[in-house]
Amino acid sequence: MTKDALDQTLTAAAHGRFPPPDGGTTVVAQPNARDAGVLALTAHSVVFTDEDPAWVRATLAATPGDPLAATMNPYFLGALLARTGRHMNTIDLLTVAGALPGDPDIGLREIEDPEHPRVARAMKYRDEVRVWATEGGVLILGRGVAGRWETAIEVAEEARGRRLGERLARAARQLVPDTVVWAQQSPGNARSVRTFQAAGYRPVGSEALLIAG
Repeated sequence: MTKDALDQTLTAAAHGRFPPPDGGTTVVAQPNARDAGVLALTAHSVVFTDEDPAWVRATLAATPGDPLAATMNPYFLGALLARTGRHMNTIDLLTVAGALPGDPDIGLREIEDPEHPRVARAMKYRDEVRVWATEGGVLILGRGVAGRWETAIEVAEEARGRRLGERLARAARQLVPDTVVWAQQSPGNARSVRTFQAAGYRPVGSEALLIAG
């Protein structure tokens, strides 16, 4: 299948249309040189890599454990990392929310300095990055996997307990120049998961991104 299949799968999933839960795995080419990884939906996965699809399927078949969970099994992910020479940070919960009208209810100041640490870090993983700051928090928007618009937020420890994270996550829905915005949370970071769900983001699946360099 073509690399456009990943974008089509993500677009459909953002609107509640998922691949059939047939236990299958779709292997597609990387959308670009930067982005490679695994997306696991309900009983169907998408592996986006420029590696040989036959190797991917043979490695999945040799992966011990539940076949439905094979694409997120450490055995398979470790083999894929070794094969590609990449590394990964974690397996994320992938969530999405529809865009909202109106302006954010918090004052945000856009940071346009490309040398700013938060901007520079975001540009390693996303394109068309924009960063806003408010007292105690930061909001990031940019194009990630397959060109989708993604957001990330940071809340200073001293600013916690004031629902600032929820307000920033909701502000991303008002600032995104698209119909939806995506966000990833580490499943173990329950505070982050609750924050995004309170702001209207709903779970889509799990995702492991393979990072070059």
